[in-house]
Amino acid sequence: MRLQRYILALLLAFLPACVGWAAEDHGHAAAASHESEHTSGLPTAAPVLFNVGPLPVTNSMVLTWTVALAIILGAQIAMRKASLIPAGAQNFWEWMVEGLEGFLEGLIGKHLVEKTFWFFGSLFIFIVMTNWSGLFPLVGTVGWGQQGAHGFHVTHPLLRGAHADFNMTFAMSLVFFALWLIWAIQENGVGGFLKHLFAPKGATSGPLFVLMVVVFFAVGLLEVISIAFRPVSLSFRLFGNIFAGENMLESMTHLGGPIFGWLTALPFYFMELMVGLVQGLVFMLLTAVFTLLICTHDESHDSHGEEGGHSGH
Repeated sequence: MRLQRYILALLLAFLPACVGWAAEDHGHAAAASHESEHTSGLPTAAPVLFNVGPLPVTNSMVLTWTVALAIILGAQIAMRKASLIPAGAQNFWEWMVEGLEGFLEGLIGKHLVEKTFWFFGSLFIFIVMTNWSGLFPLVGTVGWGQQGAHGFHVTHPLLRGAHADFNMTFAMSLVFFALWLIWAIQENGVGGFLKHLFAPKGATSGPLFVLMVVVFFAVGLLEVISIAFRPVSLSFRLFGNIFAGENMLESMTHLGGPIFGWLTALPFYFMELMVGLVQGLVFMLLTAVFTLLICTHDESHDSHGEEGGHSGH
């Protein structure tokens, strides 16, 4: 049951953010769709398939919802008749969740895992499943298009790789950093959070202390700028790798022609399976490490304060 809560909580957080951001990109998606009629590469913006009131629905959103539904149903079916001795699908899901939990516990510690694993575990499963789903033969090849000199070309595919759409990766990053801020304040308090960023480290006094205050305040400002850019770097890392991989597969397919296209693209499909797994792992690890860095207390500072308290007694 815990696994189901993890996945449901993640998807409920991701989908509104993804939908809201995609709505702002309606004009760009339409322009990219028109441009794709003259090029064979994957457009940078996901084409809009239809509108639900004022909300445009893109093909990447359709694939996202499909994968989300498949994950939820898979977890429900596997845990429908849970037993103390797991077998079959239940054994697979429990093995995967327990393996991820043990791996993260060795990285960020038991306390943070208990607080954050519902997010990081679901994040990894969701990213890997959506990456791999983009490699299915029907994704990008079935839809609306036009007849060209080299055969029929799909300009508006019904489905598109979810993370080949920057809206999706950026939405996930924004959700993470909202949670990152909540976890940081829960662990440190508002004052401790600001002290973590701007307070001088180490025991100093006199003019040196004043200098350290100025230096660490400047360092804190740089850290704030670095934190502000992290959602962008996380988004572009995942988007760039998946987008480039799908374009490469399309190029290899065209290189082999209508008969041998599948054969020239086959080795790259295996490579993209590995890339999809690695990118899910990298995204999870980076977000986990960012959380560990902000939630780790300054042990030397704490011990120094404790010693001072003991000496006062």
